[in-house]
Amino acid sequence: MYHSSIPYGSGGTADKIKRSVLSSPSMAIIALCIISYLVEMMPGIGPLYYQTFWFDPSYILSRPWTLVTYIFLHNDISHLFVNMLVMFFIGRGLEQRVGKKQLLGVFFTAGVLSAVGHALMSMPIFGVYPTPIVGASGAIYGVFAALAVLEPDSRVYVYFIPMKLKQALVLFAALDFLMIHSTDMVAHIAHLSGLFVGLYMGYRIKKIQERHWKGSRSAGRW
Repeated sequence: MYHSSIPYGSGGTADKIKRSVLSSPSMAIIALCIISYLVEMMPGIGPLYYQTFWFDPSYILSRPWTLVTYIFLHNDISHLFVNMLVMFFIGRGLEQRVGKKQLLGVFFTAGVLSAVGHALMSMPIFGVYPTPIVGASGAIYGVFAALAVLEPDSRVYVYFIPMKLKQALVLFAALDFLMIHSTDMVAHIAHLSGLFVGLYMGYRIKKIQERHWKGSRSAGRW
């Protein structure tokens, strides 16, 4: 019997993807980044779209929306693929650990403050001129760092080498610090800014959860 409340094809692959995107902030972010990249590739529109929404430190006060919009832009397909691959595993890991709202809070706070760190710390602290930046890397570093605080002994593979999450975080932080003055066109200071934001937020979440668990245990005693 046909039931009008169940849409035709609801069990199909497309419907499963749609439900996944709608129910998971991590998947929604991945979908938005992919759509944004497709717009970047459109002849005529792409370059204008790219330069309108990238983050240029010179215009931080006159174009404040770019503190968020730059996150969804990417230089090329490899840049997009690596970021989205990490977001798929690490983002969903933090989402399952702390919930959807806190995942979004960590992601966007780290993303915005990684751009601010890139703009304000590059020249006075590291002697590096802050150029325009794009990409979700700073935000994802924040998610990565927060999860490393909450689940430090979780196992991950870095270039096919198994290691603990906390070890991987130290490795990436050290590489970014050593590469600050390189000419590889990577915003290493933005990465480190996002990482430190994630560490702070991860510790805050951990303390709140520990207080909640202690309170729950105390409430159960006679």
